[in-house]
Amino acid sequence: MSTRFLTNGIIALAAGFLVVASQAFASSTTGWLAFGIGIGVLAITCLVQADPSRGLVQRGIDGIVAIVSAWTIVASVVFDGVTLRWLTTAESLALVALAVAGLTYNELREQAAVREAAGAGRDESLRAAA
Repeated sequence: MSTRFLTNGIIALAAGFLVVASQAFASSTTGWLAFGIGIGVLAITCLVQADPSRGLVQRGIDGIVAIVSAWTIVASVVFDGVTLRWLTTAESLALVALAVAGLTYNELREQAAVREAAGAGRDESLRAAA
């Protein structure tokens, strides 16, 4: 399992929980959840930058995720009430969308590698038959 899949899956689950929590809980609870999840997502995103196999596209997605999660941390401390609720909802939806984009990119990259390997094996079998 690649780190791209693992981190994007964790971010999608955490942000998806935060979307629901932002509409279900009081704004003070939502603020603390947003603060904690924002710190967690930012920490995960910063830690995985040491992995050289992530690629340019995934690193770009990671950069945007880091910016959104940093803003989530700031917004959870600065705002309150209805403003906090809707900002948290929007930030969480953005993180879910970015995580799904990362998962999609990971799947496309894996499929390309499988097709390339299958194509190389087919070419070798054709050469052997000739």
